[in-house]
Amino acid sequence: MTKDQRNSTVPGTTPMPEAEPMPGAGSGVRTGEGAGGSEGARLERRVRRVRGGRRAHRVRGGLAAGAALLLAALTAAPALAVAPPAAGRPTGTPTAQAVTVPDASHAGRGRGALLSLTPLGIQDRAEIVAQAEQAGLDAATARYGVAAYRLTYRTITPDGRPTTASGLLALPTGGSRKLPPVVHAHGTLSYRGYAPSVGQGVDRAVSVLYASAGRAAIAPDYLGLGTGPGRHPYMDTRSSVSASLDMLRAARSAAPGLGTAFDRDVAVTGFSQGGQVAMALGRELARGADPRFRLGMLAPVAGPYDLEHAELPGMFDGRIGAQSAVFYVAFFLTAQNRLHPLYGDPSEVFRAPYADRVEDLFDGDHPAEETAGKLPARLEDLLTDDWYRKLQHPSGVLLHLLRANDHTCDWTPDRNVRITLYTATGDRDVPKANTLSCARQLTHHGVRPTVIDQGADANHYTSFRRSEPSIARTLPMAR
Repeated sequence: MTKDQRNSTVPGTTPMPEAEPMPGAGSGVRTGEGAGGSEGARLERRVRRVRGGRRAHRVRGGLAAGAALLLAALTAAPALAVAPPAAGRPTGTPTAQAVTVPDASHAGRGRGALLSLTPLGIQDRAEIVAQAEQAGLDAATARYGVAAYRLTYRTITPDGRPTTASGLLALPTGGSRKLPPVVHAHGTLSYRGYAPSVGQGVDRAVSVLYASAGRAAIAPDYLGLGTGPGRHPYMDTRSSVSASLDMLRAARSAAPGLGTAFDRDVAVTGFSQGGQVAMALGRELARGADPRFRLGMLAPVAGPYDLEHAELPGMFDGRIGAQSAVFYVAFFLTAQNRLHPLYGDPSEVFRAPYADRVEDLFDGDHPAEETAGKLPARLEDLLTDDWYRKLQHPSGVLLHLLRANDHTCDWTPDRNVRITLYTATGDRDVPKANTLSCARQLTHHGVRPTVIDQGADANHYTSFRRSEPSIARTLPMAR
C-alpha cells in the first residue's frame, strides 16, 4: 500500500510510509522556470538550450523542431489558469504557469483530453544518475538526458463525474523519435505535494531514470494528488486506473508537439498501492479499453492484491508493523467513507481524541510524518472495540468494498505478455501473501508469472530498490 522510503520520523514511532522530497534533489535541474519573462520566451530559451551547447549531438533531431512547433501553438493559445498550491506545499522544481495545448483527438472535452502542459526542466545524464543514486536506485541503464513535464488532463471521479488530474511525462533528449511508453504507478501518498509531477521523491527519480534509457515515462498522480482537486480516494482501484489510463491518453496527445510518438505496446509497473493499480491497469489495457494501446509487459512490486485474505489479516497477526497498520487503516476508512456509507460520525469508528482529527489529517495537505505524530501507535488505541472486531471479521459494506478492490489479478492476460511479480519475505507493509495470492489467480487463468522474492532482509522500500534494476533492464527501449 505504501512506501517507507527516506522519511522523516516522529520520535517514538517507526518510519512512516510516504515518500518525501529527496534532500537536495533538483539542485542540478535546469528548470528555465520562474526566471521571468513570458511562457513563450521561456520555451524559446529551452529550445535554444536543446539546440546548442556541448550536448547538442546527443539531442534528438526532432525534439528541437517539435518544441519550436509547440512553442508556436502555445504562444497563440490563451493561458490556462491553474489554482496555486496550498501555502507551504512543496512543489519540487519551481513551475512555470501552465499553458493550454489544443487536443484535437478529444476535442478538449472527453476523458484524457490534454488541458495544459508545464515544462519542469531538463536534466543531463550525470544529474539523473546522481538523483537516482540519492534515492538508492541503480542508474546503470541511464543513457540520455531527460525533459520532464507536468500534464493536466480531463478524467472522471469515482462516481463518473468530470474532473481533472495531473501527472508526470518524462522524455529522453536523445535517441529514437518513436518511444515505448512505460507507466509507473506510485504507492501510498497522503500528501498531494509528494506526487510525481510536483515532488522530487523517488517516483520522479525512477520515472526520469526509465525515460533516460529511451522510453516515454508516464507517472500519474491519481485523483486528489498533485494539482488535482479534492481529496484522494485512497484504495479505490477503479478510479486510480481510470486516472492512469486517461493520463496515458493525455501523454500520447502531448507527444507529437514534443517531437516524439508512442509505440502501441505499453509496459506497466508500480510499487505498493501502485502495484495493485498496475495490475488493474494492465487488465483494462488487455481488455481493449483504448484500441491505441496494447499491454506489453507487467512488472508490479509489492502490491496489496488481496486485502481480504492477506493485507487486512496481516494487520492483526503481526505481519504488518503496528504503526503502518494504524496509518493504513485510518487513511483507508476515512477515504472509503466518502464513497461508501461506512459510518455517520467518526466517533463511531475512532476513539477520542482521534475521532476529532483523523479526517482532517488525510485532507491531502499533511505529510505522513506530521500525520504519524497525531495518531496512536496501535490499532487498539485508534479504533473503537466495535470497529476493531469488524476489521477482524469484515461483513456488509466493508466486506463488499474490500472485495471490489481485490481480484486485480483475476483475469486472463495474453500469453505474450511478460508478467513478473516482485515481493519480499521481509516486507512488513505488504506481506508476501499478497503476491502469492496474485500468482495463484493468474495461474488459474493459465498464465504462470515469474515471482521474485527479494529476501527476508528486505523491508517494503528495499523490495522496490532491489527490484528496480531488473525492471529497468527488462522494460522495452527505443531501438
